[in-house]
Amino acid sequence: MSERLPQTANPFTGRVVFILLAIGLVSFAAVLALMAWSPELASRDRPGATPYSRSASGYAGLIDMLEADGRAVSVSRLRENMERSNGRLLIITMPLYGREFDVADIAPPALIVLPKWRYLVNPARQAFELDTRLANKDTVDGMLGLVEEDARLVRLRNPGKLTTPFGKVAPNFDHEMQVVKSDQLEEIIGIPGGQLLSQLPGEDIYLLSDPDLLNNFGLARIENAATGLAIIDHIGRGRGQPIVFDATMHGFERSRSLLKTLLDIPFLGATLIALATMGLIGWAASIRFGAPEREAPAFAPGKQALADNSAGLITMARREPRMAPGYLSLTRRALIRELGLPKTLSEEDVSNLLDRMAQQQDMEDSWSRTGGALSTPAASREDLRHKARALWRWRKEMTHGND
Repeated sequence: MSERLPQTANPFTGRVVFILLAIGLVSFAAVLALMAWSPELASRDRPGATPYSRSASGYAGLIDMLEADGRAVSVSRLRENMERSNGRLLIITMPLYGREFDVADIAPPALIVLPKWRYLVNPARQAFELDTRLANKDTVDGMLGLVEEDARLVRLRNPGKLTTPFGKVAPNFDHEMQVVKSDQLEEIIGIPGGQLLSQLPGEDIYLLSDPDLLNNFGLARIENAATGLAIIDHIGRGRGQPIVFDATMHGFERSRSLLKTLLDIPFLGATLIALATMGLIGWAASIRFGAPEREAPAFAPGKQALADNSAGLITMARREPRMAPGYLSLTRRALIRELGLPKTLSEEDVSNLLDRMAQQQDMEDSWSRTGGALSTPAASREDLRHKARALWRWRKEMTHGND
């Protein structure tokens, strides 16, 4: 039989352990969810030249104006949407310090808008700008180099009226008008000092050098808003063409991590089943814990073990019925010893003597009849058990009486 080591007192109750495990699991799940959706949870309401911004240099006003005009407008947070047009006009509003991209990967038709302004965040209203000033020309030149390496940036005075493919316009640019000079770019709208709207050679991709025709600050001027909408209509395929603004250049790119995939539809169900299975396995393992059991020896020591092993061997050999005469002889010797009879008596004399003693004690059965049933092998194991139990009772009554 196995022994158990002495158990020590547990410093934690089952309820405390359950609460700790529940808090740990909930915290772990919350951390995983935040890791997966942290880009989506990031605040979009911040200043800058982003499609979400309502500050002076942002483009949320342009999106509102296009939607009010009945246009289908969306904001893309997937990088691959820059490479697939799907019949939409892509508008990329470049930040002052943004991510690099390859123009060859942009799917036409597309409009790229250069940055112009730098700003300070308003500490009282974090979504707006406290002060806006012209950005360093070299910095804007660095972003222009991502579109055309040989182009350079030039800032000029307001030219007054401009001649465009859609008529004469008179936009009002704040401070200075920003244009580019390049021998490679094809001029669409220009002045003697440079190009306001250019087209990449052989591509349906356009570059707008001054964002004041489209940003929130510039749209406050009616002539700027009309010119900006006319440029979009000229580049696109009419008012019915969908328009998509890219937000990945401003750090709003939506992640495609494996963790988010596992926690999103349609894989969420399989993930929950896997977590439930892990929980059941852990619970099944926890209830099996306890004090370790000592390994029992292959052969248990002691008389009882020896008797059990011997009985097992006899059972395996199916020799129990043949043990009847042996049990009778063993019981006879025990009676001679317990009753103090002479050891020199023969079996017949012992039988006669035990019969007379049983008669004197008014016992119902005699030794000859009870013991004689075991003088030959029993018919079966059950027959041996019945006869041996009857002989054991006779011996007990003989040695101890009816008590």
